[in-house]
Amino acid sequence: MNVQTARHTADATTVEEGLAIQERQAVMDSEAATAVAMQNTLLTPRFYTTDFDKLDAVDVTPVRKDWDELLAEMERDPNRGHFKKNADWDHIDWEGMDPELRKEFIDFLISSCTAEFSGCVLYKEMKRRGSNKDITQLFAYMSRDEARHAGFINDALREAGIAVNLGFLTKAKKYTYFQPKFIYYATYLSEKIGYARYITIFRHLEKHPEHRFHPIFKWFREWCNDEFRHGEAFALLMKADPRLTRGINVFWIKFFLTAVFATMWVRDHQRPAFHAALGVDPSWYGQEVFRKTSEISRQVFPITLDIDHPAWIPTLNRLERANRRIDAARKAGGPGGFVGRMLGSAQAALAFLRLLAIPAVRNTVPASTRLQPAY
Repeated sequence: MNVQTARHTADATTVEEGLAIQERQAVMDSEAATAVAMQNTLLTPRFYTTDFDKLDAVDVTPVRKDWDELLAEMERDPNRGHFKKNADWDHIDWEGMDPELRKEFIDFLISSCTAEFSGCVLYKEMKRRGSNKDITQLFAYMSRDEARHAGFINDALREAGIAVNLGFLTKAKKYTYFQPKFIYYATYLSEKIGYARYITIFRHLEKHPEHRFHPIFKWFREWCNDEFRHGEAFALLMKADPRLTRGINVFWIKFFLTAVFATMWVRDHQRPAFHAALGVDPSWYGQEVFRKTSEISRQVFPITLDIDHPAWIPTLNRLERANRRIDAARKAGGPGGFVGRMLGSAQAALAFLRLLAIPAVRNTVPASTRLQPAY
């Protein structure tokens, strides 16, 4: 298949095909949606770059058997052709949707699209820059998957009359540099918490289909299985170099666990109408996702966070209130807004430090790293 014959991102077999299709669709994209995706705050998805030469030097020999099995699974491409509308795609009355739900759901879709495309851009660059076949082959498959996900979300957004210009994001969005080990921690957690989020929603809506207010949720099971496989790849990269999960790096693991969990908590509590429409309490949902992610991350991390600690939820709530104060002060502007932002930022920093101070739970990492989706 080539770019000329691939008509949908779901059918593209390479990231290049998927991105070319997106580029042709960009004439339909919305400046407003792209502007939202361009924002750089503590809660918005970021674009990353890294030391590609160091990444290219990775030796996966210590995990060769599991590595080859995972890449063979990715090469079989079980989700090819899946991420596009079919007869199961119900009509959505966007104009008749509750305005607050519409606003929050569109924000959710734009954020999800940007996050998926962020992974696509990073993985594509890893593939382009490298010469290590193990590494370039892995990231060719992963960037292909992420391009499909981003394209599928954009299809859903176009029904609402908007979409994100992904090609523009590639050129214009600010990139954050992380050294490879930080990329491993952050991206592993991003993929695994993505799995936990999507499968929790999917299973909930299986039991309560009356809350499925949009058809995209029907695609979440296969979607989260892609996320799970991607997380497995980063688990193997870390397992190939035991130094990444020892010594001072245990602190960095705790830092990234705390940052990822806290960011999700704050962001989800900003979407009350979205969660009400799904029929889930965001605090219950957060703890459920944290529990699944913690159980999964035991495959490679020597610690998990104590999410049952008496200070955990109260401190997350303080962080969320501080973020709301920052947002209100930013909207207010002027000297008063500046003071409000500084006070809110100080409150948020203190809350985050309190989360970091909660003792972690030690974990004995199993000899075999590979897992299969079990939820």
